[in-house]
Amino acid sequence: MADIDQITNLIKKEISSYNDKIETSDVGTVISVGDGVCTVYGLDKAMYGELLQFENNVYGMVLNLNEDSVGCVLLGKDTDIYEGDSVKLTGKVVSVPVGDKMMGRVVNALGAPIDGLGEIEADDYYPIEANAPSIMDRQSVSEPLETGIKAIDSMIPIGKGQRELIIGDRQTGKTAIAIDTIINQNGKDVICIYCAIGQKNSTIAQIVAKLKDHGAMDHTVIVNASASETAPMLYVAPYAATAIGEYWERRGKNVLIIYDDLSKHAVAYRAMSLLLKRSPGREAYPGDIFYLHSRLLERSCKLSDEKGGGSLTALPIVETQAGDISAYIPTNVISITDGQIFLTTDYFNAGQRPAVDSGLSVSRVGSAAQIKAMKSVASSLKIELANYNEMLDFSRFGSDLDATTKNILNHGAVLMEVLKQKQYSPLSMEDEVIDIYVAQSKKLDDVPLAQIQNVLQSVRSYLHSNHNEVYTSLKETKLLKDETKALIDEAVEAIKAGLER
Repeated sequence: MADIDQITNLIKKEISSYNDKIETSDVGTVISVGDGVCTVYGLDKAMYGELLQFENNVYGMVLNLNEDSVGCVLLGKDTDIYEGDSVKLTGKVVSVPVGDKMMGRVVNALGAPIDGLGEIEADDYYPIEANAPSIMDRQSVSEPLETGIKAIDSMIPIGKGQRELIIGDRQTGKTAIAIDTIINQNGKDVICIYCAIGQKNSTIAQIVAKLKDHGAMDHTVIVNASASETAPMLYVAPYAATAIGEYWERRGKNVLIIYDDLSKHAVAYRAMSLLLKRSPGREAYPGDIFYLHSRLLERSCKLSDEKGGGSLTALPIVETQAGDISAYIPTNVISITDGQIFLTTDYFNAGQRPAVDSGLSVSRVGSAAQIKAMKSVASSLKIELANYNEMLDFSRFGSDLDATTKNILNHGAVLMEVLKQKQYSPLSMEDEVIDIYVAQSKKLDDVPLAQIQNVLQSVRSYLHSNHNEVYTSLKETKLLKDETKALIDEAVEAIKAGLER
């Protein structure tokens, strides 16, 4: 027993006289690794979001700061990292290359090219996380960002600097709206960024091919974090895409960014959080899931003239399950954005493409982002479609309808037909104004529904050939003057007369 006491006292004496503290601030050791997540012992001076350098030239990002360890996510393969490996602090945050040479390229979530077209010469490096511009650095949204889609530009207008959510079940045409909007920016001096989160590589290849076919790839950057990537890469992708867009925004340019989609982004963040042993909340998402998307989307705005007047317009996409817009992630993103374009499976299956539900869709910027000509022809469109849908439900219960109800149903059916549009065929704002004016004038109410699209096409061709001043007037004045209306009416009558013969 005496020997044990002597040994204990000796050990205590040795410990008390040991003054050289082990330095654990700059270099740490891997304790555990797997599923794209790593725990590192030491690194007392690590900061949240700091870039870590592992052996084998693998990098990671700090996301958990514990008492004696840090939890990080790996921006590379976890198969190259082993327990006991050393880890260094870099003193930097995760940054991506930015610059004009990014245009027309396909890059991964860290800005590295993956299109086989060689290295990209960066003008600068921007951190993926950045503070959103302050209220004083912004101005109100007033300039329209034209999608080329009649149903959207007329009823749910989008302005430069707005955040408009595209929401709906899978296979309802959400990505189609985003791609058509990119195609419609040809010649409009708007730089587009398409951020694919958790999509198949084959899908991205098809999108790139379509954009090239329509000459839209020249003003577009594709940021691709595919379904085969790890959860950390999917998490980083939208922030990196935003940083790439902010480079041009700060130089006074207009930028459109599409996040496709934030549902998969939230799932990737949930996976990371659970692996980092963070507490799960509703639907197993972590408590800061709202902050995940709010700090991303708040970076989109229209900058004040003092800051250059650039804009970053966001079109986030969220997928619903069986049309449930009251689920956790959809309600979160709805509350962050300035409105939503809601696509329904019923409309899509009934042949109404794009399948925009005007009743559930809204733009909180509204007519401030419309030219006066569009405002004048589309002001009552939403109400008329609401009346039509109400009467349609009512008419299913009775066979004997009065003349007023029949007129509402007939006119509503014509409006729905006019709002149909093929994919990859966005229209100019002038063509959209003409189509909606013709529909609202009720001159198509006596035309068979099957012929309406042909009549509209013929009217546009007739005006181009015989009265091109209609387009010139609309483009220059942004107004629908009485003499312009008269020329459009003349064109409609001429085409209808041709149909009757």
